Amino acid sequence: MIHYAEKANLKVDPILAAFIDQEVLPETGISSEQFWQSMADIIDELAPVNKQLLEKRVSLQNNIDQWLVKHRNNFNHPAYVKHLKDIGYLVEVGDDFKINTKNVDAEIALQAGPQLVVPTSNARFALNATNARWGSLYDALYGTDVIAEEGGAEKTAGYNPIRGQAVIAYARDFLDQHFALKQGSHHQATAYTIQQGQLSVALENGVTTTLKKPAQCRAYNGSSAQPSQVLLNNNDLHVIIEIDANSPVGQTDKAGVKDLTMEAAVTTIQDFEDSVAAVDGEDKVTVYRNWLGLMRGDLSDTFTKSGRQVTRVAAADKVFKSLDGGALKLHGRSLLFCRNVGHLMTNPAIIDSRGEEIPEGIMDAMVSVLIAMHDLQGLGPLRNSRTGSVYIVKPKMHGPEEAAFANTLFDRVEDELGLDRHTIKIGVMDEERRTTVNLKACIRQVKDRIVFINTGFLDRTGDEIHTSMLLGPMAPKAEIKTMPWIKAYEDWNVDTGLACGFTGQAQIGKGMWAMPDEMAKMMQTKTEHPKAGANCAWVPSPNGATLHAMHYHQINVFEVQQQLLSRPKADINDILSIPLCADPAALTAEQIQHELDNNAQGILGYVVRWIDQGVGCSKVPDINHIGLMEDRATLRISSQHICNWLAHGLCSEPQVNDTFARMAKVVDQQNAHDSSYQNMADDLTNNTAYQAALDLVFMGKEQPSGYTEPLLHAYRMRLKNGPAE
Repeated sequence: MIHYAEKANLKVDPILAAFIDQEVLPETGISSEQFWQSMADIIDELAPVNKQLLEKRVSLQNNIDQWLVKHRNNFNHPAYVKHLKDIGYLVEVGDDFKINTKNVDAEIALQAGPQLVVPTSNARFALNATNARWGSLYDALYGTDVIAEEGGAEKTAGYNPIRGQAVIAYARDFLDQHFALKQGSHHQATAYTIQQGQLSVALENGVTTTLKKPAQCRAYNGSSAQPSQVLLNNNDLHVIIEIDANSPVGQTDKAGVKDLTMEAAVTTIQDFEDSVAAVDGEDKVTVYRNWLGLMRGDLSDTFTKSGRQVTRVAAADKVFKSLDGGALKLHGRSLLFCRNVGHLMTNPAIIDSRGEEIPEGIMDAMVSVLIAMHDLQGLGPLRNSRTGSVYIVKPKMHGPEEAAFANTLFDRVEDELGLDRHTIKIGVMDEERRTTVNLKACIRQVKDRIVFINTGFLDRTGDEIHTSMLLGPMAPKAEIKTMPWIKAYEDWNVDTGLACGFTGQAQIGKGMWAMPDEMAKMMQTKTEHPKAGANCAWVPSPNGATLHAMHYHQINVFEVQQQLLSRPKADINDILSIPLCADPAALTAEQIQHELDNNAQGILGYVVRWIDQGVGCSKVPDINHIGLMEDRATLRISSQHICNWLAHGLCSEPQVNDTFARMAKVVDQQNAHDSSYQNMADDLTNNTAYQAALDLVFMGKEQPSGYTEPLLHAYRMRLKNGPAE
């Protein structure tokens, strides 16, 4: 039982209170009394509004449910759209406008590149992602399947020189494609030097040449006659040719090149939400403390790797000699957003004057911005924003009223903490159906602070299923991806962002490549994201970011965006088409069982780590034993899908129970290597994680918007604290 500390008219978990008072507030110029009174004032003012917005979600969904049941056998799309307008689900678009966001860092406004999302609860992962601004191309190629293991190029226990030469050849091809020479090829280079203010390249045939575009060379380190680094730039992304003829790799290279360092994860979202299992004050402080270390630049983590102790810290900035003799400094770390939780959840870390848990989103806003003041005031050794901005991604908002509420919340936080208006920038995740169909109206509500919109198949489809749950059975998940609504949704997001003036001011993002071990496939397919006009797209690892960066050298996103301005706009009627199964009777028993197996195995594989180990994001093997980076979005779509099929009789409750029981054994086997893992199949009835997984399906219709957080939090708290007395 928590013995709360009294702060203003709030009861605060003592772990959180001590963290704020002793670790965060000193040096900020804000006293403990000021902060907690500000928190109390904001909660008193905005918690009731937050509650009303959630009640409206329920009211709209109940109304839609009733209409769908009534018209299940005579569904008419125009009548359906009219009904959505009549009840206020679909609002008027309004006049055209442009966003007016100021003081945006270049990584968001002017650079297009990969984006990482990482659980802030794990300091090592958080630092890895932060430092993934720069990555070794040689390591990323050598260690992944981009270089095929054939012709003697297999990965071996030690260094394989045949594989190494394949890596070098791949990297030279990249240089030829994007940093072409006036004569010859980088494959023929024997020396890179700086001569008369530009890059000079000696070739093995005795010719000396330079770049076709000399301005692509920006700077160097070392001497001009023997540089150790040559800094190149293409499409506003940098590449460093690393030269050391005495290094193990450089010794094998005619020009002494040992690596190419790629500017990779230009931005990173430090996540407090879907990839984090944070259910109480203790958990929240773990997240907040790591965010504090990142905002100060002094976070470190020590761990054992390959039998030796390693300490990881945030990377320093990079300094070069510019070609005109001056100095050129580049940011050494990814520009950091933090993703707060949405409007739904409350948290027992703080109890308000009414005796209720406070909305977790309000707590996140106040605490994450207070912490970011360490960056704004330069209180640590390193800086994040150079423009005086705090970047917060806000997920799971439903429609413009909720976007307006987030804007009001950020106004109030700025006022209470003494920050200039619109210091806090917002990223609006376009992953809920009511936000998608009203995206322009949502952007209008935050037009002076918005810096990011994105799309994501998993959460968006989970909400799609839940919203239309009672109309009929949905198509199998693989078929849903091919239906008109998903492409219209993806295009609509880009079209709307461009029409609102995002180019040069804000990011348009695309979703995750979820298979960290399938990098060759990623390299073949993920060009579709920059080609779609996306400034950034999510990747599952630093290596993934390094590799995906090559796509942004291949494709100039800002040129693509200009071309897309003239295309026909996506049709909202396509977005509002519902991904029903065309002919449920045509599904075979084998097809239905396969879909159930796939969904149940994925649910169990994720839930067992969330509940038992407090791990909110990890590489979870799927039913075919392919590792997938998963967070709560995967859980939402899978649980809602089974729930939908149950509701319409495509499967039965006994069949689902049998499926989960069989899949529990599969998941247990997949985790046999983990000494901390607790088997589910040994005692299904009393296994907390297993029972949570079943509830996510059998109680799926009752869950708000199909979200998994309420049940996950309840079961995790039960496991942490034991059953209530």
